Formats: sequence, structure tokens, C-alpha cells
Amino acid sequence: MSCEHLICAHCSGPVSEGRCPVCRAARSDLHRGNHGLSIPYALVILLLAIAVILAIQHLAH
Repeated sequence: MSCEHLICAHCSGPVSEGRCPVCRAARSDLHRGNHGLSIPYALVILLLAIAVILAIQHLAH
């Protein structure tokens, strides 16, 4: 998500300009790097997937 088209409810200015503390906080939240999964979560999902696959193979025999 981009902050280019967001309007601040506090100052009515574009969030991308960061005119007030609310704009700057919203902009930093959007640009903090919260894109997709983080590495620890991805590793947990991978390990769970491997465990499920191994359990299915064990039950099939």
C-alpha cells in the first residue's frame, strides 16, 4: 500500500507530505517494511508444512 493517495483525517493534507505528527506516524507505519511475511513467520510456516507432509506420508504407509 502506498501513502500517495491517502488524506490525513487530522490536518486534511496528503499523508505523503507529512505535514503533522499524525501524517508522519502513518507514513512511517506504511514505509516501515511491513510488506509480506517476515522471515521468522515464513520459517515457521515452512516447518509446519514439512511436518504436515511427513505426517501424511507416515499415515499413508
